[in-house]
Amino acid sequence: MNEPETFEQTLSSRMASYDLALSSETLTQLTEYYRLLTRWNDRLHLVAPCTPEEFATRHVLESLLLLKHLPRDAKIADVGSGAGLPIIPCLIARADLEATLIESSQKKAVFLREALNTIGRSATIIARRFEEIEAPAVSFVSCRALDQFTAKLPELIEWAPKGSTLLLFGGTGLLPEAKRILMPGSDQRFLFVLTTD
Repeated sequence: MNEPETFEQTLSSRMASYDLALSSETLTQLTEYYRLLTRWNDRLHLVAPCTPEEFATRHVLESLLLLKHLPRDAKIADVGSGAGLPIIPCLIARADLEATLIESSQKKAVFLREALNTIGRSATIIARRFEEIEAPAVSFVSCRALDQFTAKLPELIEWAPKGSTLLLFGGTGLLPEAKRILMPGSDQRFLFVLTTD
């Protein structure tokens, strides 16, 4: 079995443990995204090398846990989009979402445009650091990977629109005051949910 087939089979067999029911069309599009990412990864180092099974679970299925927190037609800003995680899997699974992808690397922003074209979704891409722009008018802000995440976290919380919900991925000590949801199959990776004042 080749890597994309292994990736798709892993999604299919493990999605129930993430309380997900993905359509065959969604699985196909997620696999197209995986194919594209693996082609670009050698040049751009979008994600650390990993097996198709690990990419399916740790990267894609964990990203899709955001969906439970996003109501219909939700507007979300994804900060440090990089490889498109968590936002591109969410856009594949939910066509109603409206997203702004904020990525400081111009090269990675080019990859994000290519990924959106490949999956037939549109989104706004801003190739700047979040600190250099005003937060878009959104109700949700997601962030999975950001250089110096812990150091930049207070600034990110301050930057987020008032009353918005932050959906952040991290380890045990990231946000002690936030609600945290343990990732399936992990004892140290969490989704943190925090509403700003």
